[in-house]
Amino acid sequence: MSNRTDSSLDSAIGKATKRLVPLLLMMYVFAFLDRANIGFAREAYQLDTGISDAAFALGAGLFFVGYAFLEVPSNLIMTRVGARFWMCRIMVTWGAISTAMAFAYTEWIFYTLRLLLGIAEAGFFPGVIYYLTQWFPGASRARVLGLFYFGAPLAFILGSPFSGLLLDLDGFSGVHGWQWMFIVTGLLTMLLGIVVLRYLCDSPRLASWLTEAEREALSTAVESEDRSKSSHGPRGALMALGNPRVLHLCLIYLLIQMSVYGVVFYLPSQVGALLGTQVGLTVGLVAAIPWLCAMFAAWWLPRAAGRSGRYREVAVLALVAAGLGIACSSAVASPVVALIALCLAAAGFIGVQPLFWHFPTAYLGGTAAAGGIALINSLGNLGGFIAPNARVWAEESFALSGAGLYLLSFTTLISAACLFALPQRPRPPRRGELVRADG
Repeated sequence: MSNRTDSSLDSAIGKATKRLVPLLLMMYVFAFLDRANIGFAREAYQLDTGISDAAFALGAGLFFVGYAFLEVPSNLIMTRVGARFWMCRIMVTWGAISTAMAFAYTEWIFYTLRLLLGIAEAGFFPGVIYYLTQWFPGASRARVLGLFYFGAPLAFILGSPFSGLLLDLDGFSGVHGWQWMFIVTGLLTMLLGIVVLRYLCDSPRLASWLTEAEREALSTAVESEDRSKSSHGPRGALMALGNPRVLHLCLIYLLIQMSVYGVVFYLPSQVGALLGTQVGLTVGLVAAIPWLCAMFAAWWLPRAAGRSGRYREVAVLALVAAGLGIACSSAVASPVVALIALCLAAAGFIGVQPLFWHFPTAYLGGTAAAGGIALINSLGNLGGFIAPNARVWAEESFALSGAGLYLLSFTTLISAACLFALPQRPRPPRRGELVRADG
C-alpha cells in the first residue's frame, strides 16, 4: 500500500510540476520584468521628463512601500477567495497601472503610479510561495522553488533584449521608447492575468487533471506536513506575525532584497558604463549574461542543498559570493572582470532565495504560513525601497561612485551572518513518514 501511495504521490508531483510551474514561472517573469523595467527606462525617462536622480530613487522605492503594507491582507484574502481569482486580479490591475506609467511626466504622477503599482502587485510573490506549500511537500518544494526562481533570470535573459528593443523604438509613431516599453509589457501582463483565471487550479483536491489516487496521495502528504509544522511552529496568522523566528527571517530577507534591487535598478546603467554606450539592445544583450549564471544557480543550489541536507551552509556561501561579487563589480577597472563579478553577484543573490524560503515554509503551516510568508516578503521587500536611496546617499556622502555598491556588499555579508545565526529546527518529516502517519 505504501509503495502504491508513493507512486501516486510521485506521479501527482510530476504532473503538478509540469502543469503549474511553467505558468507560475511566466507570471514571475512578468513581475520581475515590471520591476526591472524602471531600471531600463531610467536614463531615457529622466532625460525626457527632467526628473532628478533623488526623485527617481524615491519613486523606484515607493513601489515597495505600497507593496509592503498590503502583502499580509492580500495573502489572507487569497486563502478565502482562492489563488485562481486573486492572482488574476493582481495581474490585471498591476498591468493596467504599468501601462499608465507611459504618461508619468511629472514627479508626483511618477510617485503616485509607483505607489499604486506596489499596492496592485501586493500579495503576488508571497501568494505564489504559499500556493506552492499547498501543492508540494517539503521533500520536493525547494526544487520546485528553484524552478520558479528561473523567473528572475529569465526576465533579464529574455526581457533585457526585449526592453532594449522597445527603447530603440524611440520616436516611432511619435512615442518615446520608454513609453513603448511600459505600454507593451503592461498589456501583456493583463493578458496573462486572464490566462491565469482560466488555467490555474486552487488545490490538489480540485485538480481534474489528477487521478483520484493522485489527488488523495498529494492532498494527504501536504495536509500531514501542515499538521506537523503546526506542532512546533506558531498557530494562526496573528501568532506568526509576532514570532521571533519569523522576525529574524524578515531581517534576513530584507538584507537579501537590498542586494537584489540595489543592483537590479542600476544594472543596465552599470553595464552601459562598462561598455561605454547608452542603454539599448546591445546593453540589454550583455546585461542578460549575469542572469544566465543566476538561472544556473537557481537550478543547481537547491539540488546541492537537498542532496547534502545543508541548506543553511549552502545559502550562507551563496550570500558571501554575492557580497564579494557586488564589491568587485565596482572595485575593478577591467570591464570583463567587472562583468564576471556581476555574474557572481547575480548567481549568489538569486540562487540563495529558493534556499531561503526552505526555512519559513518548513516552519510555518496553515494560516500561519499565509500570514508569516506575507510578512517576511513584505518587510523584506522594503529592502527594495531602502537600497536605491541608500546607494544614492552613500555615493553623494562619500563623493565616490562605487560607495553605494560597497554599502550593498556589506549588507549582503551581514545577511549571510544573520542566516548562519538562524536557530536550527527539527527536520520536517520525510515524505514516506508523512504518508504512513495517516495510515
